[in-house]
Amino acid sequence: MSLMPTTIELLARARVDLRMGLPVVLTCGNEGALAISAETLTAARLADMRAIGTPILALTARRAETLKARAYDGDVARIALPQDADRRWIEALADPSDDLNTPMKGPLTSLRDGSAELHRLAISLVKSARLLPAAILLPVENPLKFSVENGLTALGKTAAEPLLNESSPLHPVAAARLPIYAAEAGRLHIFRPEDGNEEHYAIEIGRPDRSKPVLTRLHSACFTGDVLGSLKCDCGPQLHGALAQMGAEGAGVLLYLNQEGRGIGLANKMRAYSLQDQGFDTVEANHRLGFEDDERDFRLGSDILRKLGFSQVRLLTNNPKKIAMMENTGIAVPERVPLQVGENAHNRSYLATKAAKSGHLL
Repeated sequence: MSLMPTTIELLARARVDLRMGLPVVLTCGNEGALAISAETLTAARLADMRAIGTPILALTARRAETLKARAYDGDVARIALPQDADRRWIEALADPSDDLNTPMKGPLTSLRDGSAELHRLAISLVKSARLLPAAILLPVENPLKFSVENGLTALGKTAAEPLLNESSPLHPVAAARLPIYAAEAGRLHIFRPEDGNEEHYAIEIGRPDRSKPVLTRLHSACFTGDVLGSLKCDCGPQLHGALAQMGAEGAGVLLYLNQEGRGIGLANKMRAYSLQDQGFDTVEANHRLGFEDDERDFRLGSDILRKLGFSQVRLLTNNPKKIAMMENTGIAVPERVPLQVGENAHNRSYLATKAAKSGHLL
């Protein structure tokens, strides 16, 4: 029936469930597991899961490395839950905010037998929900029946995993003239992804010639820098500097992608800032949280450009990865335009880390 939810719609539902502390059911072949976010887990739900069986904590290999736990499954570690482990014990393993005060979390026992496919899927799901990359899983028999009897969202690995690894298709929603300080000839385009995640924007300055390389900036949302004028990063000056340069040239496109905190979300970004206050650099902070250096999907930018009719760009960036992504997805980059603005005493070490560890051309 056409009224039945598609896999993309079930993914959107699952993200909301996980953010609210509700478990979802994951399946792979004949196997099934109840999965819930470690961040939003409650004591009551943990008790309910224990009444059914023995839960397991899934962490990324990055977080496991910090905890000195074995990751036998490559990018994922499965940690056995002791019988007396409560929600606070789980929170301490998932959230590194108290690591320096209580560095000894173990001994931790990593599982190495059996499949980790559903644990890997659970990690991908909680990441996509902008939660800490940690989940509690509990094997269940007859998983589809279990999901129906308990009113839980069910997702199959075969259908869901490719969608989590791909860029969700974007569709134009609305566009209107928007005069801004940088250029009175401005136009704002709104694009909505099919997967229910945040919308993304394109600010078009002037009337760029679609047959020529357009001055373009891929800018990831930064509430602290763009709105509050944070001095911890160079995002605000980059945003305003790019728009000013486009205004001066009379044409350009700024893509504003809602991928806060290099794709980990504002809450996790604040957790990373707290770790930076403890002495870790921006990359180390992400790793301690269980994330990679950069979790963004720049393919969204090339998708928007194609929908706007552009095939080649003069890219305003200091990040070679953005250039590689554009070229790998069919957008030619005949010129890189440096954008070196916003350095100050508060972000100097942050910028140095981006250059040394992330390859930024500063």
